[in-house]
Amino acid sequence: YIMGIEPILATAYSLFVVGISALAGTFKNLRRGNIDLKTGFVFAVPSFIAVYYTRRIIVPAIPQEIMTVGSFTLSKETGIMLFFAFIMLLASISMIRGRKDKKVEEHKNLNYPVIMIEGLFVGALTGLVGAGGGFLIIPALVLLAGLPMKKAVGTSLMIIAIKSLIGFTGDLSTTLNIDWIFLSSFSALSIIGMSIGLYLSKSIEGAKLKKAFGYFVLLMALFVLTKELI
Repeated sequence: YIMGIEPILATAYSLFVVGISALAGTFKNLRRGNIDLKTGFVFAVPSFIAVYYTRRIIVPAIPQEIMTVGSFTLSKETGIMLFFAFIMLLASISMIRGRKDKKVEEHKNLNYPVIMIEGLFVGALTGLVGAGGGFLIIPALVLLAGLPMKKAVGTSLMIIAIKSLIGFTGDLSTTLNIDWIFLSSFSALSIIGMSIGLYLSKSIEGAKLKKAFGYFVLLMALFVLTKELI
């Protein structure tokens, strides 16, 4: 909305920016020992496959006019933005409500088939809306893989980094016109912003920050819904 970039291209740019930012965070967590490589790859491999083929095949195959009801026509761009708003609503509710992490961390048995199915789902979701899907990955790693919260966050960053960048490669083989100067500049600013955020987060209680961000995402979701429908 601010840069005036159409939604399909914006989701491609988002994959790159999210991927680069998460990659920077991955290196920090790797040094701290907060990444479970085995569990990460069990989740990540099907996710990589899903996000690549979603960007390469499914997104280009979506018709420009999805449906028409009376005078209202749901376009491909509007449909993707509405779906993104719905995902943001789910994310905001998850962050605002929070979870009782101590109870779920007691579960230690890996459910590989379920983890892989979750990986496929999150990969397809990432491919459609250009979002990393951290609000889905972290609960899956905690509940299904029994990872402690810090390791779940670090491992999710690794998954998000690789699958987002792989998803972006799916766009390179399409007809999208990538503005590399803009994308590089935006990515560099996002990494600087992430570093500032990491510094500021040391003096802010995590639970309060998460809930505040949840309300911010909720407002953004309502804004997108209003903008697209009204």
